[in-house]
Amino acid sequence: MSVEELQQKIASEKEILQKLKFAHAISPIENPMKIRATRRLIARLYTALRQKQLEAIEK
Repeated sequence: MSVEELQQKIASEKEILQKLKFAHAISPIENPMKIRATRRLIARLYTALRQKQLEAIEK
C-alpha cells in the first residue's frame, strides 16, 4: 500500500472504531472484541505507515 492509501485506511478504521465505541456505550455490542481488534489494526497501519515514511527518508 502507498502512504496515501495507508492514511485513508487509518482514517476509515478510526471512524469505524468511534462508531463501535459509541454503539457499545449506548447498549453493549454483540462482540466487544471487535473494538480491540480495530484498535490493533489501526496500530498496525500506523506502524506500516511509519516504516514507509522512514524508507522514503533513507532514499
